[in-house]
Amino acid sequence: MTADAGASGVDANGPYYRLRVAQVIDETADARSIVLEVPAELAGRFAYRAGQFLSFRVVVDGHRLVRCYSLASAPGLDPAHKVTIKRVVDGRASNWMNDHVRAGDELEVMPPNGVFCLRTRETPIVLFAGGSGITPVISIVKTALETTTRPIKLLYANRDEASIIFRSELDALEASHPDRLEIVHRLDAVHGFVDAPLVVEQVGARTDADFYICGPGPFMDVVESGLQSLDVDSEQIFIERFESPDSGAPAAGSSVDTSAGNVAVVLLDGNETEIALGDGETILAAARRVGLEPPFACEEAYCGCCMAKVLEGQVEMRMNDGGIDQRQIDEGWVLTCQGVAKGRVRIQYPD
Repeated sequence: MTADAGASGVDANGPYYRLRVAQVIDETADARSIVLEVPAELAGRFAYRAGQFLSFRVVVDGHRLVRCYSLASAPGLDPAHKVTIKRVVDGRASNWMNDHVRAGDELEVMPPNGVFCLRTRETPIVLFAGGSGITPVISIVKTALETTTRPIKLLYANRDEASIIFRSELDALEASHPDRLEIVHRLDAVHGFVDAPLVVEQVGARTDADFYICGPGPFMDVVESGLQSLDVDSEQIFIERFESPDSGAPAAGSSVDTSAGNVAVVLLDGNETEIALGDGETILAAARRVGLEPPFACEEAYCGCCMAKVLEGQVEMRMNDGGIDQRQIDEGWVLTCQGVAKGRVRIQYPD
């Protein structure tokens, strides 16, 4: 898929909209929920499915950062959009969101996205959540309880009792649906870490279920390993992964073979940078290689955080897993994590 453009500018809003913070809720000592007001004229644009996320653009210490946070609210059940953000050690955005956001503030937010969603099936549902991975999972649980008759089991792992997010809400859901919902809490400090044999034990005979996994990387790897030992088909397993933009960046100044002659002129934060691209190198990778800090999150073509507009030239996307819709493609937007320049291009990230 490709996007071509002439010399038109970026839309006034780009992919972001300013939403007012209605409420901030302290969930645990290191996690807060932010409830957003979505005006009536944007209701359609911000309609969402259980398990999706919102992307936020914030300025921290002079740097514009984009981060994705899952919706803990359930569409059609909860009155407002709510995301929950847990502090990450040295996490610039997560700590800023916890320390500085107050009711009445306005935040720049991209409409909902993501494919970690409840499927329309009749089989049981088994969910594995670790820490803040409960955020999209609770949305799926609430929606499945309300809209289906499927039996549901949730294993929720945390460091200790005080770390359990949404404890009272989870207890209430289990009490009101005792015949359909089973919740198993695992605390590292009490039970030790979740391992593959425990996953197998908790799945039991439910190998025909849909499995949803969200949490820290090692936790998800262990759960996936346990499911694979049961020969669960990959089409039954849904995993939500986000890579930290603060880790794994290509070293600034590292060299690549630029003999193919592809060039990207990148407009970011009011500055213009010309970058010689390696053969097959994405625009996002090249921008990070030369020391720029463009917005990104998943790098897997579904979050939309790295979106930029093609002003000149042709950019071909390797794939698009829902991170950008056809309307946006027609307007010239591309996912730079998947975008490969054909010749010389000029692209602009939203201001």
